[in-house]
Amino acid sequence: MLGIGKSDRTATGIESGSDTQNDQVEENQKSRWERLWPVMACGAGLFSDGYINNVIGSVSTMLGKIYGTEYTGSSSQKNISAITFAGTVFGQLVFGYTSDKWSRSNSLLLSTVILIVFAALGAGSYGAGGSIQGMFAALTAYRFLVGIGIGGEYPAGSVACSEASGELKSGTRNRWFILFTNVMIDWGFVIGAFVPYLLVVICTEQHLRAAWRISLGLGVVPPLMLLWLRIKLQEPEEFKKESMKYVKIPYWLVIKYYWKRLLAVSAIWFLYDFSTYSFGIFSSTILTNVMAKDAPLSQSFGWNTVINLFYVPGAMFGSILSDWIGPRYALAGGVLAQAIVGFIMAGLYPHLAKPENVAGFAVVYGIFLSLGEVGPGDNIGLVASKTCATGVRGQYYAIAAAMGKIGAFVGTYIFPYIEKAGGSNTNASAQYPFYVSSSFCVLMAFIVLFCLPHIGQDTIKKEDIDFRHYLETQGWDVRQLGLLQGETVESRATAPAALAETEAEEKE
Repeated sequence: MLGIGKSDRTATGIESGSDTQNDQVEENQKSRWERLWPVMACGAGLFSDGYINNVIGSVSTMLGKIYGTEYTGSSSQKNISAITFAGTVFGQLVFGYTSDKWSRSNSLLLSTVILIVFAALGAGSYGAGGSIQGMFAALTAYRFLVGIGIGGEYPAGSVACSEASGELKSGTRNRWFILFTNVMIDWGFVIGAFVPYLLVVICTEQHLRAAWRISLGLGVVPPLMLLWLRIKLQEPEEFKKESMKYVKIPYWLVIKYYWKRLLAVSAIWFLYDFSTYSFGIFSSTILTNVMAKDAPLSQSFGWNTVINLFYVPGAMFGSILSDWIGPRYALAGGVLAQAIVGFIMAGLYPHLAKPENVAGFAVVYGIFLSLGEVGPGDNIGLVASKTCATGVRGQYYAIAAAMGKIGAFVGTYIFPYIEKAGGSNTNASAQYPFYVSSSFCVLMAFIVLFCLPHIGQDTIKKEDIDFRHYLETQGWDVRQLGLLQGETVESRATAPAALAETEAEEKE
């Protein structure tokens, strides 16, 4: 796809970081499970991001069926769908700071508790005196607050996950990171589409009030399942050695060193989330437009589940590809392929949009979404977590991820206007989003290939070494890295001598 032939294999091997000297993890007393479970515990909470953000699309459709223009004619429809992104941005920025300056594990635990509490409250939303608009306002507020919990999963969870993956076998680290981060998000998308479908079938369209509340309430289950593992989590070893918890972070030096790279990563994440979350939330609406007007709601939700299933094979394949050819090539190749499919789909939309071709539409649309997972879906979080030094990784990742969610927030609001630009031409209204998204894919590929650095299996350690060297050249005392609470550079320096003296006295 990117013209990688036999002569390019050496470069590809370097990109993926699978040199023979890195083939084995440093021998220690940990079993494979002991190395793997922190990766799982840190990253798997992103399932909640996929579920909570995707289920609201179907819930919004149900609310429209139940309350009619009282819902669809008010600002509540947009607010309920999009407000979670605002909460997520706030949570990402706050927890990005706390994960660097307080604790990776404690920040993650706090975000888990927030998810549990406000997912439950969202399911029980109630307006004072039975007010319908009051209920919509309460649901909007709870969706914002649950978004804060989701936001914590990004800088605290994904960053700790990438650091913990350093203890796994070289040549497999990217896939394990992806399997417990982006693949979890994608399964959240699938289950977030399947649960409303199942509940509509069980409850029937006469009992949608129960269906939408149960759909939201089940969002409590995933974080509850992870709570015990997260209570047992320790700080990643890399964080213990390289943190700036108890020293003043030299932000001006950090900005001078990382601003160009952060700008590139943020731009890619913004463009990707602009499209993927918009398409995810509005996929049931898109299907309703394609299907027959009298089709039951369960049929629309069922096809929505089928489409969301396409995320998973793309993400699974992309996780292996990222180890094989490296994150940069995997990301660029994925978005270029997605752009091609998107342009083809836009051109053939008048044919695909016929009710008798809904299966073909679902397959082509699913492939379009799947290719997005092969590229940026799998690799943007990996890139963000491995292109910055440990001491400021949480904040760096948080800013990039927040830009992504801002893209999702903007896309969710703008998406309907892009459709409306087609006017009375229903085909043009559906084609425009695919033209916009495919154009963004081409732009992302350009940024990836020309603005991102090499990313290998041991990039985290190499990045820490390079950043240490940079700080030294700028006159910053790198002995401050990894200081414990109450410890100073001087006390750390005298500690070995004091320990030796104590041991000598004990021998005498």
